[in-house]
Amino acid sequence: MSQHTLSGPVQPGGRLPPKNESGVFGWVRKNLFSSPLSILITALVLWFLLMTAPLLVEWVWLKANFTAGSGTECRGTEGACWAFIREKYRLILFGTYPYAEQWRPLLAVIILVAVIVCSAIRAFWNKWLLLIWLAGLGAVAILMWGGVLGLSPIENSRWGGLPLTLILATFGIGLAFPLGVLLALGRRSNMPAIKALCVVYIEIIRGVPLISLLFMSSVMLPLFLPEGVTFDKLLRAQIAIIMFTAAYIAETVRGGLQAIPKGQIEGAESLGLTYWQQMYKIVLPQALKIVIPPMVSIFIALFKDTSLVVVIGIYDLTLSAKAALADPLWRGFSVEAYLFISLIYFVFCFAMSRYAKNLEARLDTGYKR
Repeated sequence: MSQHTLSGPVQPGGRLPPKNESGVFGWVRKNLFSSPLSILITALVLWFLLMTAPLLVEWVWLKANFTAGSGTECRGTEGACWAFIREKYRLILFGTYPYAEQWRPLLAVIILVAVIVCSAIRAFWNKWLLLIWLAGLGAVAILMWGGVLGLSPIENSRWGGLPLTLILATFGIGLAFPLGVLLALGRRSNMPAIKALCVVYIEIIRGVPLISLLFMSSVMLPLFLPEGVTFDKLLRAQIAIIMFTAAYIAETVRGGLQAIPKGQIEGAESLGLTYWQQMYKIVLPQALKIVIPPMVSIFIALFKDTSLVVVIGIYDLTLSAKAALADPLWRGFSVEAYLFISLIYFVFCFAMSRYAKNLEARLDTGYKR
């Protein structure tokens, strides 16, 4: 039987473990120098960092130009031209939205992020959260569209940049998730017609890339509509994103449902619960906890895939950066522009990843090995 002291576990024979096997040195030895291959990889990584880190610091900071008034002044420097970002950040962040009204999309982004943060806090998981979302989305719609409260009307064809990306991702996740859950339940249904419809939908949507759905929604769909009937291009793109994401969510949730022991359902039936009561109170909570990691991966992929709307001419962050680079005075600084929008994508994706990890730890699914 092992013994313990204030210093830690005692090895058989009454001796403490060697100090070099615990603490920081123990972690380094175990993870970086545990085998000849590990030592080789560690040495190569350190060599690569020593070769590239100083050059990167010089380019990003030491030799960078932050104050140039035009691209001509920047071209004489050896570092990055962050003056380009200082000059064009509003075009990148807000697209072609009227310059004098750009406080509106900025405030809309703040409201949307605040509502999302509230949704991530467990204290807000009650009936008031729905009212918070309705109020937040209403405020975002008023700010972006205008036409009321003295705000000048702005067509959504002028929307762009970060607000548009967040709107597409938020509605994509919020509407695709319940649709995906229903498709997963339908695919496991005992009713042949519903099961067949769900299987056909899921397999067809998962069998084509998102970009093809965007092209279909933008180019082909209007050809099948009656004359004089049309749908907004942004709405068509949003529907395509929702349909595409829902199919992947459905298969992920189906995997979680299959992991639930059959005895759970039999026990629910023995209590006299209806099918929907079984799903809502017993089966789905457990299934969704199991699939948190792959579900978050789908959400992160959706957030990044919103950049594909560029192919149908919608001004997301990517197309806004391209528009900023079209200025003859600031051509040739695409690295700085795409690093800037990459940082924005990273911040949001990393936040989703860390939140999902913390949520999984709090819920403590009990499926860890």
